[in-house]
Amino acid sequence: MILSEELKKKFGFDTFKGNQEAIINNVLAGKDTFVLMPTGGGKSLCYQLPAQLLDGVAIVISPLIALMKNQVDAIRTFSEFASIAHFLNSSLKKDQIEEVKKDVLAGKTKLLYVAPESLTKDENVEFLQKIKISFYAIDEAHCISEWGHDFRPEYRRIRQIINRIGQAPIIALTATATPKVQQDIQKTLDMNNATVFKSSFNRENLYYEVRMKTQNVEKDIIKYIKSQGSKSGIVYCLSRKRVEELAESLCVNGISALPYHAGLDAAVRSQNQDFFLMEKCDVIVATIAFGMGIDKPDVRYVIHNDIPKSLEGYYQETGRAGRDGGEGNCILFYNRKDLQKLEKFMQGKPISEQEIGKQLLLEAASYAESSICRRKMLLHYFGEEYTIDNCCNCDNCLHPPNMTDAKDLLCAVLELISTLGGKFKAEVIIDILTGKENVETDAYHFDELELFNSVNNDEIKLLQPVIRQAIIDGYITKKIENYGILKITKQGKEFLKHPREFMVAQDEEFNEDVDVDVIAKGGGGSSALDAELFSILKDLRKKYSKKLNLPPFAIFQDPSLEAMCTTYPITLDELQNVPGVGAGKAKNFGQEFIDVIARYVKENDIIRPEDLRIKTVANKSKLKLEIIQAIDRKVALDDLAISKGIEFPELLNEIDAIVFSGTKINIDYFLEEVMDAEMIEEAFDYFKNKAETDNIDAAIDYLGENDYSREEVRLVRIKFLSEVGN
Repeated sequence: MILSEELKKKFGFDTFKGNQEAIINNVLAGKDTFVLMPTGGGKSLCYQLPAQLLDGVAIVISPLIALMKNQVDAIRTFSEFASIAHFLNSSLKKDQIEEVKKDVLAGKTKLLYVAPESLTKDENVEFLQKIKISFYAIDEAHCISEWGHDFRPEYRRIRQIINRIGQAPIIALTATATPKVQQDIQKTLDMNNATVFKSSFNRENLYYEVRMKTQNVEKDIIKYIKSQGSKSGIVYCLSRKRVEELAESLCVNGISALPYHAGLDAAVRSQNQDFFLMEKCDVIVATIAFGMGIDKPDVRYVIHNDIPKSLEGYYQETGRAGRDGGEGNCILFYNRKDLQKLEKFMQGKPISEQEIGKQLLLEAASYAESSICRRKMLLHYFGEEYTIDNCCNCDNCLHPPNMTDAKDLLCAVLELISTLGGKFKAEVIIDILTGKENVETDAYHFDELELFNSVNNDEIKLLQPVIRQAIIDGYITKKIENYGILKITKQGKEFLKHPREFMVAQDEEFNEDVDVDVIAKGGGGSSALDAELFSILKDLRKKYSKKLNLPPFAIFQDPSLEAMCTTYPITLDELQNVPGVGAGKAKNFGQEFIDVIARYVKENDIIRPEDLRIKTVANKSKLKLEIIQAIDRKVALDDLAISKGIEFPELLNEIDAIVFSGTKINIDYFLEEVMDAEMIEEAFDYFKNKAETDNIDAAIDYLGENDYSREEVRLVRIKFLSEVGN
């Protein structure tokens, strides 16, 4: 049998990729096989081809129903018989299960995909005992290891079940396994003598970039996707709620997008996946439940709205991009606050599990914050050395940071690790060098060490980068399975004896709550306030003010005009995205304002910021809706505040936001109970005829602070703005 001829005959390919041929020959020889191959390397062919060439049925153990369906559909396209491949899982009805078993027993089926949960059922074990099994293929084998990014307890029972069903060779396959995870897989499956085929983790066509995650991350994602035209992409989010929100927002902005998460009905999930594969939608917004085994070669970008829980997860998810060898952009939005959220998710789990999860999370954070080549960091994590200085395909290499010689700092780190006997984590090393007193430093009397508090303030921010670079350069080792304990290597001891230049760059800062819109107002370029347009709009507002006999602030407040002069809205929909302008204000006053802005933009050849094309999903604030409904029912406002668990001034803030955006409400029933009619009339007259601004302090100065409380003035202002402005 000539293997290349069988490849052409069964799959239509002329040549094998990488280690495929050697792997298949090993399987055909009946040997246990361990395959470590990056996403897109062609793992599935390594068991699909030998399954068709050997007697019996190959049992493929796969973690996801979506993955099984996708792979069965794919293999059937290469065969004239649909019975060549089946899956057995909880999605099948009783009659469908019987049909599958009938085909298997008749010898028509060469590949049977089974979920680990289905494999443990007695009726399935008994059924599989009746058939000849050619081999077992364990896909996504990293699920076996608690150190893997997608640990599944059912996977650890696979060996026991195989022993019950009947012995046959095993091929275990994964795209993401550190040396520790690889060892754990082989030990658990009792395949320590397996032939190991390890392909490079380097995906040269993938571009890696980390961006600051700001309060406007949704706008940033939409802008990026729009810049990609109709290319296929995936956006990963941690929560189902975020998936739903972002998918809706993309659709509102004219992007063909669908959600995918485990909480959706199975039929909807399957349909959305098929729509993406069939190019009936451009973007899938998903939790990590989507993507495993999805064979879509032309995904051009993978965006992470949140940092993944581990680098294995990140590598596998980014691996969906560019599987055809073409363009693949991997964009991660990161903020340190996300780490705190993820750590909260771990609470309640066993301590050891929390420690493992924390170490994995720290590795992911280290990748995001580092100024080292992204590719070098990823490959090092998976035990692969990348010797090229500049990969030319990540943000850090394309925009290299300023470097500093930190040999003295490295010597201090190495000396301290050596002094402590290699028994402590990086956090402790840093605490000692920076003189941070805590329970650990007190308990071990670290403050008595010569190196305690030896690092000056200018060097503190370099400590993490120094340790990280030293690990990559081989001066220090860090074992995650020992919870990140640092040990000095032989090479590190040599460096201490003969120090030399050691260049590092300071980490990026990702801990700021940045609001892009606020920055834009203070900056230059097209985002800065357009003073000329602001003057024009103020004149227009004054014209409206005289015409309607209203104070200018009742039409649009200054912050609203300022926003118009930075985003240049030219439709009523765009105008409603301006702070303080709701549907009511836009309808009542907006048309002439957007006409003036449109003329101004055209006459001055202004390129409007792309942000203004980002539409927001209608505000669905439950609290605001409940407040409006309660006011319609004439609920006393003080009682309403108590029922909602908020202070009265907070309630007034919410009501202010409601009326400032143009919604009309009637609070007369409450005002007439708490204020005299004359006081209401006097304050109302002030806002209508005398006020130059809606400022509460100015109103109290005029009306007299001994006569009116702040809350009373705010209530009358609400009445005025609602009746006159809206």
